Amino acid sequence: MSHLPINVLIVEDNDADVQLTLTALRDARIANEVHVVGDGEEALAFLKHRGDYAAAPHPDLILLDLNLPGKDGFQVLEEMKADPELKTIPVIVVSGSDRESDITRAYSLQSSAYLVKPVDVDEYFTAIRAVKELWFHMVAPPPRETETPV
Repeated sequence: MSHLPINVLIVEDNDADVQLTLTALRDARIANEVHVVGDGEEALAFLKHRGDYAAAPHPDLILLDLNLPGKDGFQVLEEMKADPELKTIPVIVVSGSDRESDITRAYSLQSSAYLVKPVDVDEYFTAIRAVKELWFHMVAPPPRETETPV
C-alpha cells in the first residue's frame, strides 16, 4: 500500500465546524490535503472538475454535512453514487441530525458512515479524531484511478 497524501474534501457551511474539523485533522501522522467547500453545488463542481475546480484532486474521503444551502447533502450523495467516477469515494455524513429517517436515508444512498455531530466541542473534536484514525490509519481506501495515456 502506498503512502500517497490522503485528499479529504469537507463539505460544510458552518465555519466553526470547519475550523474544528481542520484542527482535528491537522495532526495526522500521514500527509493529507484538506479542501473545503461550503455548499452542495460547490461540492459537485469540485468532484466533477468544473469551473474553478478544473484541477481539483480526486478526494479519498469526503466529510459531508446534510444541511447545506442550495443542494443539500442528500442530493450531493445521490448524484455522487449515480456517477461511475465518483461512486466509490467513501462519504462520511457528519450531521447535526439524529433523526432515524435521515440516518436511514443516508445509508440507503450508500454513505460509508453517519456521524451525529456532538454539541460539545471536545466531543466533536474527539469524534473527528476517531474518524481520522479509522480512515487514515486502518481502512484500506478504494484504489485510485490511475490515468493512463491512450
